[in-house]
Amino acid sequence: MAAARVVERLNEQIAYEFAASQQYMANAVYYDAQTLPRLARFFYQQAVEERNHAMMMVRYLLDADAQVLIPGVSEPETRFADIVAPVALALEQEKRVSEQIGGLMAVARDENDFTSEQFVQWFLKEQVEEVSTMSSLLAVVERSGDSPERVEDYVVREHGSSEGADPTAPAAAGGAL
Repeated sequence: MAAARVVERLNEQIAYEFAASQQYMANAVYYDAQTLPRLARFFYQQAVEERNHAMMMVRYLLDADAQVLIPGVSEPETRFADIVAPVALALEQEKRVSEQIGGLMAVARDENDFTSEQFVQWFLKEQVEEVSTMSSLLAVVERSGDSPERVEDYVVREHGSSEGADPTAPAAAGGAL
């Protein structure tokens, strides 16, 4: 059984993950409207990934026989000044999520909830990758903002292949999409 404080924080994190998914969907729609299909596809995929992170947390709470709260989320940002702004927002979001996951780990550790601590460990590793990905993408977009085709080429080159599911990832409620 997960510690009560961990359950509370995981339910909060579920809200953050769903909000991140919605924001990435808004980013994708912006790029789709700008006829930047590769950036759009990248963010559509990111939206699904964030949704799956929320569902991994749901599955964990269900398995731990804990209460699951499915929250409403605030409206995402949908208007952007240029093609750089959605990526800059994504990087800020990933840094914030990294802090939230670190806080969740601290609560699990403080509560001596070793099972939850082990569960959260995967998300810490994932956040290093997410921040790195968005940092690199932001550098490319800032450098190539006047030539969006170069950004599109970068996305295909660096993020075009699907590597498949991470075998160490926690199971998601309803299965990962």
